[in-house]
Amino acid sequence: MTEDPRPAKKPPMRDVLAEAAFALFLERGFERTTVDDIVARAGVGRRSFFRYFPSKEDAVFPDHEGCLAEMTAFLADADGTDPVATVCDGARLVLRMYAEKPEFSVQRYRLTREVPGLRTYELSVVRRYERTLAGYLERRWADDPDAGPDAALRAEVIAASVVAAHNNGLRSWLRSGGKGDAGAEVDRALELVRAVWGGADARPVAPGPESAPAAVSSAVSDDEVIVMVARKGAPMWRVVQHIESALGTA
Repeated sequence: MTEDPRPAKKPPMRDVLAEAAFALFLERGFERTTVDDIVARAGVGRRSFFRYFPSKEDAVFPDHEGCLAEMTAFLADADGTDPVATVCDGARLVLRMYAEKPEFSVQRYRLTREVPGLRTYELSVVRRYERTLAGYLERRWADDPDAGPDAALRAEVIAASVVAAHNNGLRSWLRSGGKGDAGAEVDRALELVRAVWGGADARPVAPGPESAPAAVSSAVSDDEVIVMVARKGAPMWRVVQHIESALGTA
């Protein structure tokens, strides 16, 4: 069997720097590792590091920029039939990124729990995903005359719910050391979001005759009782909205 005469393809410099940085963070600790240490390990100059990473913190999360770009492209191409399902699927792209490198993902999770500055940085990354999902929902409902006055608020709330549900499932998997099915944990959490906010078209419709429950009645007394009958298939958020209205808490 003859050997392939072609030289092995070199990994991208961004990956080389990220691997060198993370290895040093694990060996010496994040705070005790300098950029000079990282470039020395990678065998390049300081300019090369800052060409790819503005800071040490960025080197801990080298894959998020690519994942954010993938999510943005995914949402741009989505048909919008069920916007809530679409943003849930967008969040699953982040899960896939973590699940592709379970050992690295678990090590990074443990490192971010030990370094307060990394936790702060991670929150800023999470917020960027949240804004991307909310932006999609706002654009989806922007030209919808039936979207109601709270469409932008609803977009923010749904995006925050999706991110919180995704992160709950993901962190449960990370805390286990990457054991088990990460997808099952996240799917279970995201189904709760869809149960509350999803629907036939997941459109934030202002209350009206067509969207109202069949009947809402109350008996005024010291212990007021409210009975509501909703049409089958009504979105959960709409049912909750009418309950809050009847209770005077909306």
